[in-house]
Amino acid sequence: MAGITDNITAGLKFPRLFEPIRLGRATYRNRIFSAPQDTYRLTPDNFLDTDATAFYELKSRGGFAAVCVGDFIVDARAGHSHPFQLNGDDARGRGSLTRTASAILRHGAVASVELNHAGKHAGIMAEREGFVYGVTGEVRADGVEIREMDDEWIERLIAKFADGAAVAKKCGFGHITLHGGHGWLLAQFMSPLTNTRRDKWGGSHENRMRFPLAVLEAVRRAVGNGTPIEVRFSAEECVPGGYALDEGLAIARTLDRSGLVDLLHVSAGHHEDDAASMVTHPPMFAPDGVNVRYAREIKKHVKTPVAAVGALTEPQLMEELLAEGAADVLALGRQTLADPDLPLKARTGQEDEINRCLRCYTCFSTNVASGIFYCATNPVIGSERESLVSAPASKRQRVLIVGGGVAGMQAALTAARRGHEVILCEQSERLGGILLIEEHVPFKSKLADYLARQARLVRRAGVEVRLNTRVTAEYARSVGADAIIAAIGAVANEPTLNGEPVPRALRAVPAYRNPELVGETAVIVGGGLVGLELAIHLSQQGKRVTVVEIQAATIATQDEQGTSERISNPTMLEPGANIVHGIALAMEIRKLPRLEILTSTTVVAADGTSVTVRNMGGTRVIPAETLIYATGYQPRADEAYALRECAPEFYAIGDCVSPRNIQQATQQGYQIARDIGRLAD
Repeated sequence: MAGITDNITAGLKFPRLFEPIRLGRATYRNRIFSAPQDTYRLTPDNFLDTDATAFYELKSRGGFAAVCVGDFIVDARAGHSHPFQLNGDDARGRGSLTRTASAILRHGAVASVELNHAGKHAGIMAEREGFVYGVTGEVRADGVEIREMDDEWIERLIAKFADGAAVAKKCGFGHITLHGGHGWLLAQFMSPLTNTRRDKWGGSHENRMRFPLAVLEAVRRAVGNGTPIEVRFSAEECVPGGYALDEGLAIARTLDRSGLVDLLHVSAGHHEDDAASMVTHPPMFAPDGVNVRYAREIKKHVKTPVAAVGALTEPQLMEELLAEGAADVLALGRQTLADPDLPLKARTGQEDEINRCLRCYTCFSTNVASGIFYCATNPVIGSERESLVSAPASKRQRVLIVGGGVAGMQAALTAARRGHEVILCEQSERLGGILLIEEHVPFKSKLADYLARQARLVRRAGVEVRLNTRVTAEYARSVGADAIIAAIGAVANEPTLNGEPVPRALRAVPAYRNPELVGETAVIVGGGLVGLELAIHLSQQGKRVTVVEIQAATIATQDEQGTSERISNPTMLEPGANIVHGIALAMEIRKLPRLEILTSTTVVAADGTSVTVRNMGGTRVIPAETLIYATGYQPRADEAYALRECAPEFYAIGDCVSPRNIQQATQQGYQIARDIGRLAD
């Protein structure tokens, strides 16, 4: 029985969202679960460190009903795909598991753990031993030998899953999740694409399900009948030759009939394919709740409660999904980083203060690059342990913040919340800064929401906002501030051609702000983030757009026959940029036949009706009613540092120092505001 009451909770705006649910013998305080997420912040022995514990604790404190620790690898020898996954079969890690489960439990959530195994994608075993074990024998694309698992090895793995579940339960985890999706080991057995065995473990659907069912039976024996078991699986693999929804339904029915599963977590996609990975983790170009359709269809055919996942950020949408019966539970991933307090805010009527995920992939990219999740718009992520013990400033200071963009608004908000008197001056008529130019771009709607939310919170925090105010040194001194934070941004580089100004050329800012200035054909010079996103925006309006980039080709391309080339850095951004969002851009560009990317190409002439370019293929004339330059920005450093003597403490942050992305600007504004008055008595 899933629900514990037949009555919808009274007095709540989202009553179904906050109706408790019972799975097994566990009761969950609402229907909002934190989906499995791993973290690279591990000890050298692959155990959770204290920062990792805080990463999960923050979600429980924010009101999620279940918080799942991801990638608990049940087989240290043969199960790791990469070095930053938990060692689940090493007894020395039990202390860190117990500490983490306790941190989750003490805030009222159920502690969950995701048991996983990489199977043929076991990168660590390949490095150490030169081969891996897989469902069938073959040679991987990277040349690594895959040895077919025999019965003895398969039985060993079944026992490993059971042992891992037993350990997790002893350490305080009251909910076990089995990862049966996205191309990992259980999925490799279930998929007809990867399981072509001819023995009892493969071939027919019944045989392909034999291993996951055996794992389920062993795990159930290990944890008992009362502990909820969740199975995460892909309703569709979304890869060439992979199974479609009909097989996903068959998998769901088999799991349902087994009587061993308490929650069917319906996902989609595959981690080994870029396009399929974009299905699993929808980009900003996809609508909210895009993957719920899979859960909605599967729920029609099973009795087991169903969890939906994928691009869920809005409490109202989640309430409607529950009301229509599309799912019983809603699992959130990246949104738990953007705002770990989403459940608490939705429950207490503060939903307009929820920080919606931009789906910009900053979290994925920074995790891959640096080993730490950072969020573009939530500066607490990456510093969770400090935020759990944050204290107000010891002495109230008068703080002047110059510039109401991303960095300035975050600095103002943080400083005010720490008890300072804050004055925020912005020379334009609105808060939001340069990013306001994108507020009417459809795929940037969440960014517009974020800017409006920040402006709203700044005022609610008691910040004195002075718009249409240009701050000179004289003005700054008249404020009498104890600290000044200059966050005045940067200005776009002037369009030049052969060292000379380009008449009638547009910068990216007016092209975004007034798209009616752009003709039906346009050339954009500069293939960085600004240029590519502008090109997509204009192309989606039906314009024919060509992006000209001087750097070598670093974006996935497609020839006339539709053959795509996968390139390691799929954007033309500087090293360390958001490469995962670059993949999403590449996928979107492929959908737009009127958008062309020319790399290793320079502009040699422009006459107002056409643009002449040159590359290794020679010279080409491109019809272009409009020439747009998206070639970077110059920091307003001189203007910022003109204020350096106007207060005892002075800080320059954001683009006025050097180019910053949203995450860097937000994090800097947050931290500098926390530093103010640190030495005060």
